[in-house]
Amino acid sequence: MLELIIFAGLAAVVLFQLYSVLGRRVGRQPEDTPAADALPGAKPAPDRLEGEEVQAAEVAEGVALSGLAAVRARDGSFDLPRFLGGAKGAYEMIVTAFAAGDRDTLRDLLSPGIMASFDAEIARRETEGRTETVEFAHPPRADLEKAEVVGDVAKITVRFLAEFRSRTKGPEGEGVDDRRTAELWTFERNLKSRDPNWTLVRVDAAEA
Repeated sequence: MLELIIFAGLAAVVLFQLYSVLGRRVGRQPEDTPAADALPGAKPAPDRLEGEEVQAAEVAEGVALSGLAAVRARDGSFDLPRFLGGAKGAYEMIVTAFAAGDRDTLRDLLSPGIMASFDAEIARRETEGRTETVEFAHPPRADLEKAEVVGDVAKITVRFLAEFRSRTKGPEGEGVDDRRTAELWTFERNLKSRDPNWTLVRVDAAEA
């Protein structure tokens, strides 16, 4: 009987020690950290935002956006691949119309300043009795060079690399010229306008 009492006492001591160790919390527990909204001046963590929601949030917070983010913040429908595809089409159309002296086509695509320069060159060719046609070897390459928003106007500069054959006729006869060009074309659009079309406002030479 005495041995049973001793064993029972030892078992009680062992169980108490195990409880003391296994039941003890180690390190910081989740309940030790106050909830975020309980901290002075704390704000609830925002849900994860993507795409246009991020841009809208940045604008709401007064963050100054630049580049494509600034364009997309003002025009949620802007899509760069689609824009570059349209820019390539416009490039071919403008180069072809300029060679052919097609002023009507050019007026719809060029700013007044660029149109005046193109028109002067077309008039010079006409005075000299020259005509020209252009054939592209393959579609031009178009890469984004720069994007910005100035006031309500979005401006995007595209680097074009193109290869085409120019055929000319003049008083001295016919000529064929294979050309490889690298140019920077800047397009712009008023973001408040319902007209989705972009206008060519500047042409600069570029390194190939």
